[in-house]
Amino acid sequence: MRVFSARMKKSDGQRALILLAVFLIVVVYIGSCLRRDTLDVIMDKKEITFLTVNNAHCYYTYRDRPMGFEYDLAKAFSASLGVRLNVVTSSWEELYSNLRAGKGDFIAANLSFSVSRGASVEFSEDYLVTEHQVIVHKENAGIKKLEDLNGRTVHVRRGSGYEETLEELRAKNLDIRIQRWEDMPAEDLIKMVGDKEIDATIAESHVAMLNRRYTPDIKIAFPIGRPQQMSWVVRKGERALLDKINEFLRTIKKDGSFERIYAKYYGKVEAFDYVDLKKYHERLEERLPKYRPIIERAAHQYGFDWRLIAAMIYQESHFDPEATSFTGVEGIMQLTLDTAGDMGIKDRKNVHKSIMGGARYLRELYNKFDGVRDPDRLYLALASYNVGRGHVMDAQKLASERGLDPSSWMVLEQVLPLLSYRKHYRKTTYGYCRGSEPVKYVNRIRTYYDILVREAIR
Repeated sequence: MRVFSARMKKSDGQRALILLAVFLIVVVYIGSCLRRDTLDVIMDKKEITFLTVNNAHCYYTYRDRPMGFEYDLAKAFSASLGVRLNVVTSSWEELYSNLRAGKGDFIAANLSFSVSRGASVEFSEDYLVTEHQVIVHKENAGIKKLEDLNGRTVHVRRGSGYEETLEELRAKNLDIRIQRWEDMPAEDLIKMVGDKEIDATIAESHVAMLNRRYTPDIKIAFPIGRPQQMSWVVRKGERALLDKINEFLRTIKKDGSFERIYAKYYGKVEAFDYVDLKKYHERLEERLPKYRPIIERAAHQYGFDWRLIAAMIYQESHFDPEATSFTGVEGIMQLTLDTAGDMGIKDRKNVHKSIMGGARYLRELYNKFDGVRDPDRLYLALASYNVGRGHVMDAQKLASERGLDPSSWMVLEQVLPLLSYRKHYRKTTYGYCRGSEPVKYVNRIRTYYDILVREAIR
């Protein structure tokens, strides 16, 4: 009987263990059913929230409009899902904790892949590969290579990929002192280098090259560490959302959308003319204040941002009302005699009338490109102001003949220079022109305008 009883107890114990295992499986299954994927919630709510920081590279507002490289990418992603985009900004230090706390669905904030963060979050495929660049003042000729940082202090944001790079180098016995700043944007540290307040900092290549426009006294010395893969971030286990993000990033690289957004914020950053930009910053302080009231009035009357008109005037005359070119154009807006006559201007060196007339003429050109979306429409109008609408129309025709989009400024940048070659211009209505000139003209105005906009959001 004792043997039978023991067997009964053993059998009961096994059944209990089996029942407990079944119970746990059911609980886990029910729990997994109750916990819905973030992507399902997003699609049900028709809204996605992205976490970012409020700076010149990620997200900011200008003239009450949201802007920023990461914002535009996130906006395109939300559109691909067919949902609204909600923006939540925070400090750099709070981004990851806010993500884990459910305050946002993903992070898009100019972040590079981090091994140390990989345990708690997941990174998307990269959408941009860049390098960490050492930035010093242009007069600091002694820093040319990595070893020159021995004994130097490099200033970076705490918790950034820059800090990780420097720590890796210190582990390899490079004697670098690291000064860590709380929640400090890279562009602010770059400005401090330009103002000689600090010796050196680090920034991604595209950020460094862009900021030469605003702080021309800096020097991009050399790359440091390994290439950086810029990624978006989701919570651990959010595979469905991560797959959607990766699919989106691959798509925009293929269809050209990424290139267009990148060009909007970082286009032509490789082009850098120290003398020109240094002089431009000086003229903004010395000459612009005198003409700003009339520039603002003209811009308001004809529906433009005053900073655009100011950038245009600088390109035309460097804010000099006595300017006269060898082609016979005169005044602060460099109007031709015929254009001035059409605008009712007798004295092209009259600052008030010249600025008002120039802004009015630009508006007339802009209106003639009805059907073209901004910013391309504005760029076509600016090119027409420089070289004449007829030549721009010729370039559009050449683009169409090649199966290209005639309303795209990116396309016309490539096509306009063809008008200086006989085999191309002999088939056009308006003939020869120095087609590279309007390309330079528009892109310089874009640079000057961008600098004025950046001053407004600092």
